[in-house]
Amino acid sequence: MFKGLFKKQESKYTTAEILRWLWRTWRGNRLQAAINMALGLTNVIISLLSVWAVKNAIDIASHAKEGSLYWAVGLMAALILCDFATSICNVWVKNILGIKAQNRMQQRILDRLLRSEWHGKERHHSGDVLNRLEFDVVNVVHFLTETLPSTVSTLALFIGAFAFLFSMDSGLALIIIFMLPLFILASKIYMRRMRQLTRQVRDSDSKVQSVLQETIQNRMLIKTLEKDAAMVDRLEDTQSELRQNVVRKTAFSVFSHLILNLGFALGYLVAFLWSALRMYNHTLSFGGMTAFLQLVGKIQGPARSLTKLVPAFVSVFTAAERLMELEENPLEEQGDPIYMTHKEGVGVRLDNVSYAYDTEEGNVINNMSFNFYPGSCTAILGETGAGKTTLVRMLMALLRPQQGEISIYNSTESRPLTPLTRCNFVYVPQGNTLMSGTIRDNLRLGKLDATDEEMMSALENACAEFVKGLPQGLDTCCTEDGGGLSEGQAQRIAIARALLREGSIMLFDEATSALDIETERRLLRNIIDNNSKTIIFITHRQAVVEYCSQTLTISKALNKGEAGA
Repeated sequence: MFKGLFKKQESKYTTAEILRWLWRTWRGNRLQAAINMALGLTNVIISLLSVWAVKNAIDIASHAKEGSLYWAVGLMAALILCDFATSICNVWVKNILGIKAQNRMQQRILDRLLRSEWHGKERHHSGDVLNRLEFDVVNVVHFLTETLPSTVSTLALFIGAFAFLFSMDSGLALIIIFMLPLFILASKIYMRRMRQLTRQVRDSDSKVQSVLQETIQNRMLIKTLEKDAAMVDRLEDTQSELRQNVVRKTAFSVFSHLILNLGFALGYLVAFLWSALRMYNHTLSFGGMTAFLQLVGKIQGPARSLTKLVPAFVSVFTAAERLMELEENPLEEQGDPIYMTHKEGVGVRLDNVSYAYDTEEGNVINNMSFNFYPGSCTAILGETGAGKTTLVRMLMALLRPQQGEISIYNSTESRPLTPLTRCNFVYVPQGNTLMSGTIRDNLRLGKLDATDEEMMSALENACAEFVKGLPQGLDTCCTEDGGGLSEGQAQRIAIARALLREGSIMLFDEATSALDIETERRLLRNIIDNNSKTIIFITHRQAVVEYCSQTLTISKALNKGEAGA
């Protein structure tokens, strides 16, 4: 079972890289760390004073020294109350400041994810990303704000207890301290293997969450395919992998702790025998022996805590690696939005544009040139897989052409299409894209400060007047993916949301696929007749083509576009 026990862990990042990342992350949590450190050091002082107070009270009670027993016990009571107070402060800081620190870090990483470049094939499953944002963030924040500060107080307690014991018996103190190199060596070996086992457990846990999330999201599909049992079996397979990894990690941990605890037990027995012999020879009082054993415990306690720090380092290194992987994608171009408004309209031009997701599969878009001139209405046609979706992603600057150039222009200037020019687009994606919440919440994603009048106007233009007749109107709640609304209703609300944006170019990706013909024609008239914006439709529907002034047909066979009037 312990074959390969000391196998070296292969890591994507060096220790220095992980430490630098943790240092940058710690910057926003230094106040909480400082408070926890101060409370920890206060606890150390109280703890050492308590040892002295107990020894003092026992020596007075056994007449080994003179003094008031009541004052001695009163001092012990005061120290106990101080310990209670610091414990309450610890709980308050951990629960209140801790959740704030976790929230800040989750927001920072989510913001980084949203601002990074988007690729057609995401490396990480959304369930895996959620797992990292939840569990790995908690792990890192706990380590930086609690584990590290407590390590300082643990070292302080170790040094203080050693100094106290040394003042009473230098020989015993040195024997105990000479055992430390053995612990350090054992910790290095332990960390090497545990880091690998911890990564395996965390990755397996992410797989389980991914299966759960996908199954819940596609529950209707699974029911219609009658594959309920198959999905449960799939979950069992991933859970079985997780269990096996947990068993391996637990077996290694139990074995390591058994060896460690045997060492601590031996050390305590040596200290007990040493102090008992001194007491037997009348060179140590009963209070002194009690203090001896307490101090040995306070030296071994920090030593135990320091050995626990090793798996904490293993865990946080694994968590940091998983979060660093989420930040690998480069950021999109950052800066102020570039608006290209002009009374004569704004157009988009493609000049010999090519794009391929995979060089082995060849270009999805090949040497395409086309002009969506200002004020035009264009229908993009083509068979499935011809590259229409890829073209949409390039128009929205989600993907960059690998050859050629896409530019946005008006009568006075022209600029390359970048994420900073995305503000000029009004985009309605394919399918049901509503989020859970009220209709008002969904519409505000188009314009955060939209008034009720603006929202109702956009709903009318999107042929979604039915919202007025709902009992709660704009405050009607819908669940995930527009649950509670029909596909056609959800689609029209999504169109209204886009119409609240003020971009000069409107891009509709199969945005009327769930509408009946009459509603579709009324919607198209509202969109085309009520503005002079440049309009682009990705469509298979003839009714849409009839309203357009030009077409762009993308052929999969030729892998290029052909224009038509």
